[in-house]
Amino acid sequence: MAHEHSGGTHHEHKAHAPAQVACYVITSSDTRDPRSDQSGQLICQLLEGAGHRLAGKEIVKDDPEQLRAALEAARARGAQAVLISGGTGLGRRDVTVETLQPLLEKRLDGFGELFRMLSFQEIGTAAMMSRALAGTAKGMVVFALPGSPAAARLALERLILPELGHCVREMTR
Repeated sequence: MAHEHSGGTHHEHKAHAPAQVACYVITSSDTRDPRSDQSGQLICQLLEGAGHRLAGKEIVKDDPEQLRAALEAARARGAQAVLISGGTGLGRRDVTVETLQPLLEKRLDGFGELFRMLSFQEIGTAAMMSRALAGTAKGMVVFALPGSPAAARLALERLILPELGHCVREMTR
């Protein structure tokens, strides 16, 4: 028997999900520039390789004001999903989580939980220091990922890409 949620199977819901999502990629870092932003580049490549459209990409400092401005820029460019790389650790300059939490209308707690579980399988107990999170804000699905390329690849390949269209569909119903 198929597992059902709110009137339909998971497969039925995904069948009606958009195949292409307008995505905006933000790197939150005090040290990265366009040449050294490996995670941001990888995220863009994986999104476009999966058929999604890049609405924009930018690098901002680990600064709440710059991060909020980047989210507004994403909204203005028609982004349906925003992927933020960096600023989710325990360092004193890591402010992505604290900046996003009050902006989230709905949290997707399962994203962070699953990311840490998958990360634990790859890196062990250090996974508990990840504060990856996701939710909806201002009509967009927002994902905050650790800044390493390995974390970005894990999050996109195992969690985000398989459900991105489905997330956007559910958010807009």
